[in-house]
Amino acid sequence: MYQRVAVREYRAAHGGLAPGMTTIGLIGSGKIGSTVARLAVAAGYDVVLSNSRGPETLAGLVADLGPRARAATADGAAEAGDLVVVTIPLRAYRSVPVEPLTGKIVLDTNNYYPHRDGQIPELDDETTTTSELLQAHLPGSKVVKVFNNIYFKHLLSLRRPAGAPDRSALLIAGDDADAKATVTALLDDLGYDTVDAGPLAEGWRFQRDTAPYAGVYFGPDGQGGDAGVPVDAPTLRAALANSRRYADASSD
Repeated sequence: MYQRVAVREYRAAHGGLAPGMTTIGLIGSGKIGSTVARLAVAAGYDVVLSNSRGPETLAGLVADLGPRARAATADGAAEAGDLVVVTIPLRAYRSVPVEPLTGKIVLDTNNYYPHRDGQIPELDDETTTTSELLQAHLPGSKVVKVFNNIYFKHLLSLRRPAGAPDRSALLIAGDDADAKATVTALLDDLGYDTVDAGPLAEGWRFQRDTAPYAGVYFGPDGQGGDAGVPVDAPTLRAALANSRRYADASSD
């Protein structure tokens, strides 16, 4: 159920990412978005950043990231990105542009926080998941859930080169096998192994407050602090197996 995608096999068959996939678009440039951008630039990708306040407000971040980065509107980032990361508060997911993302792989970092996002009945009763909501909004795109269960400082500090004994893994979920293979190859470039949790419907297993959520990278009693502690694929698989739905957890 939690099969790890074989990066080496995919790269052998496809030559890494699809030809020409050199630009990451970001709809949202907050803590997770800017960290993903930083990792992407370090790995040799170009990034196109956007936020809700306008490209001019991103001048400082663009300057910090260097010549591989530029800012645009959300539509511009969606159009420019070969892969596009949606990393905005969940309440705003309907603002994500649909047409320019048609046919593209969309990486979704969303989490549901009712105090921030308001109550969403289908998430409260667990009849769907956050990434399934985004997929329904983007019917022509291939959504992959990723980056939602790790603290942004850990995302930066725990990256390691391929083959490092203390390399960490990240979780993904998605309904399209090729899209997940592409995201797995991207994560490999960014410094992470991948554990595939299955289709989007299984994304609940690493949503907020589940066993594989952010705390796992802090280590026991939070001893890892801002630096975090490496978390390998077997550890993530075990955490996934221990995940419980909110209704089940609250009945204890």
